[in-house]
Amino acid sequence: MRKVAAWILAGACIALLTGCSASTGSNTSDTGYISGDGSTVLLSPEERGDAISLAGETLDGSKLDIADWRGKPVVVNLWASWCGPCRAEADELENSYQQFKNQGVEFLGLNTRDGLAAAKAFNERFKSSYPSIRDEDGQLTLVFGNLGPAATPSTIILDSQGRVAARILGPTTESELRVVLTAVLESES
Repeated sequence: MRKVAAWILAGACIALLTGCSASTGSNTSDTGYISGDGSTVLLSPEERGDAISLAGETLDGSKLDIADWRGKPVVVNLWASWCGPCRAEADELENSYQQFKNQGVEFLGLNTRDGLAAAKAFNERFKSSYPSIRDEDGQLTLVFGNLGPAATPSTIILDSQGRVAARILGPTTESELRVVLTAVLESES
């Protein structure tokens, strides 16, 4: 059983690390970048499993733990400053955050493989007003299990109980995020 779990974990790590590596696939204008396929997975409440734990240091140095947001849906976006599609979706995510924050929805950026200065510069350039935590070594992404981000960017929506409810693999748009997030909110009513 331990060997099977180790193989699954290794496969997940490889998939995560190769999400932006050089190979064949649907390339964007960024050399060596492999984008997600744009697929969306939406889970029914019965399929969602256990709540995840996710905590870290924000770009401004404060501590953040999503357990403090229990009772609210959370949109988690995996991004990096060097990722072209991340730059393309930044305004879409900020607009979505502005639209949903008064409905009690929290947004969290999960910055991967960036230096602090690059991450801060990205947030300043794109005027991201929701917090981001740093995941320099990719370990935080493992908490999402099988529906973890397998490409950069990826967006994961947690329901109000902290369970993975949906995943968008690749860049998202304001309209796509609105549809998926609304479906998650409606599934809880």
